[in-house]
Amino acid sequence: MSHDPTILPPGLPVPVDDGACAHLPGTPLPPVALAATQGGTVRLDQPPADVDRLIVYAYPRTAVPGEAPLVADWDLIPGARGCTPESCGFRDHADDLRVAGATVMGLSTQDTEYQREAAERLHLPFPLLSDADHALTDALRLPTFDAAGERLLKRLTLVIRDGVIEHCFYPVFPPDRHAEQVLTWLRDRQSATS
Repeated sequence: MSHDPTILPPGLPVPVDDGACAHLPGTPLPPVALAATQGGTVRLDQPPADVDRLIVYAYPRTAVPGEAPLVADWDLIPGARGCTPESCGFRDHADDLRVAGATVMGLSTQDTEYQREAAERLHLPFPLLSDADHALTDALRLPTFDAAGERLLKRLTLVIRDGVIEHCFYPVFPPDRHAEQVLTWLRDRQSATS
């Protein structure tokens, strides 16, 4: 049975905050090079000089339209469904986020070729980063779950400033409106410093 990954079905289970990201704020990013869909590698500990904040949204995995979910009960795993709508939300708000002083990147444990298909199909104006070997995931102790023998990231978003995690959104729900939540958070910070 195929499904449309751009549509969130009603009644998805809401993930709960299990404390798995409580240790992240204030943590420096490790010197891990991640392959990027736009070519080359990116190190989150060395953000571009012209970037005030780096927004890195981590997601379990994108799906190809018409492809069956990774496991039959994918929609029953809290926080699993919604990677494509979340990416589209960040795409649609990329300019607003830039005006608010942030640059966006996505992160998953899928390989770069798989990510590239999604980035091109969804017309993402930012790179997706691959942590296929779990180097960043393990170094930061990011929360994961297993499905069909794959170790996938739980949905979370890191706000990075000067190579240090300033804030972490976790859990993220609903994923299709998360970019708006991040934008509101950024604008609140801008207002506080104005």
